[in-house]
Amino acid sequence: MDIFLLIIGFALMFIGIIGSFLPVLPGPPIGWLGLLVLYLTNAVPKDYWILGVTLAVALVVWALDYIIPALGTKKFGGTKAGMIGTSLGLIVGLIAPIPGGIIIGPFVGALIGELLNKADQKTALKAAFGSFLGFLTGTFLKFVVSIVFLGLFVSKTWEYKNALFPFLN
Repeated sequence: MDIFLLIIGFALMFIGIIGSFLPVLPGPPIGWLGLLVLYLTNAVPKDYWILGVTLAVALVVWALDYIIPALGTKKFGGTKAGMIGTSLGLIVGLIAPIPGGIIIGPFVGALIGELLNKADQKTALKAAFGSFLGFLTGTFLKFVVSIVFLGLFVSKTWEYKNALFPFLN
């Protein structure tokens, strides 16, 4: 059963890292679920302090992911249309076989969103840049937290490897 939970936990960690880049998946909370599953094994003793702190971090980063792009867009004069364009541009950038699509897509999406919202080109470009910076900041933050969670997962797995993998002893 522990091996099954370990595999599920690792899959959740991997999905959490992917969720750092996809706006539809809450990366850090999913990664946190991977940590929780690891602590549900019989081999790894429960540590509610680590689980509590990492849950708080995951929830704060998840909330900030909605606030940071909005602040970036607002600071640079953008609208909600720019925010929606950023998200749609990211999805198109991930799907389209364009080199650098994950970086170019949000910027172009925000620009198109602002232009469709009747902004002049200068204002649209400025707002797109702000939305893009907010997106990059939020994505970077989610990615770092997800990688730290993966590091905790691997560290605990390694620490209790003999109990998790008794057949290797």
